[in-house]
Amino acid sequence: MTVRKLNQEERDTWTSALDGWDMADGRDAIEKTFEFGDFVEAWGFMSRVAILAEKADHHPEWFNVYNRVEITLTTHDADPDNGGALSKRDVELANAIDALG
Repeated sequence: MTVRKLNQEERDTWTSALDGWDMADGRDAIEKTFEFGDFVEAWGFMSRVAILAEKADHHPEWFNVYNRVEITLTTHDADPDNGGALSKRDVELANAIDALG
């Protein structure tokens, strides 16, 4: 399935409404770091995100060390030749992740 990447107006409007998500350096992607009290809290968060991602059929790139989880969102189908591009799916998943609290 091909997904359309965001045009500049959509990108400016939708990403500016995201809380704490920044454009990734050198990539057409957004990223955010989450910190928790300990590893168990971080792992629980990752489990909840995994369920959201599976339901949306849109999976994050992430990295975890102890209480920190770094998430990067890009849509590989939106620009497969360049490693992906930002799409509405990324913004929707970012909002869903933030709604987990």
